[in-house]
Amino acid sequence: MRVMELGHVVLYVRDLDVSVRFYRDVLGWRQILPGGDVAELAGAGFAAFAAPSGRTHHELLLIEVGPDAAPLPRGRRVGMYHFGLKIGDSDDELREAVRRLDEAGVPILGATDHHVTHSLYIADPDGNEIELYIDVPGIDWRADPTLIGTPPAPLRL
Repeated sequence: MRVMELGHVVLYVRDLDVSVRFYRDVLGWRQILPGGDVAELAGAGFAAFAAPSGRTHHELLLIEVGPDAAPLPRGRRVGMYHFGLKIGDSDDELREAVRRLDEAGVPILGATDHHVTHSLYIADPDGNEIELYIDVPGIDWRADPTLIGTPPAPLRL
């Protein structure tokens, strides 16, 4: 067996309407199921999204588990740390993301220069951490994969 690519991420969420607004309206994902506006989602229990690129049938699936679901444990734990979303190819696109996140009231948890990527870290309404990143122009990590292990530094935009 050989993995070809990461196909999709599935997240449990407390409130589907809140999470749909975050992923669709703040991060710009294209909602594909169920169709229509957020009001039509009541009782649907799930929502699927695809990135604007249309790379695959769906890349994100949200499943509502309700307000009584256990929260994510804080600190070091087994499980997902974060997932990364490439949002462009320049720091200007990261700056635009900072502006949009600020307008939407989404706090930035961190900003890191990974030398091959420049990254912002945020959390969704349920506390799932998301890395928003750009590949640094001119860095050829394919020719030198050791660059991926370069110690990170604070990102200055």
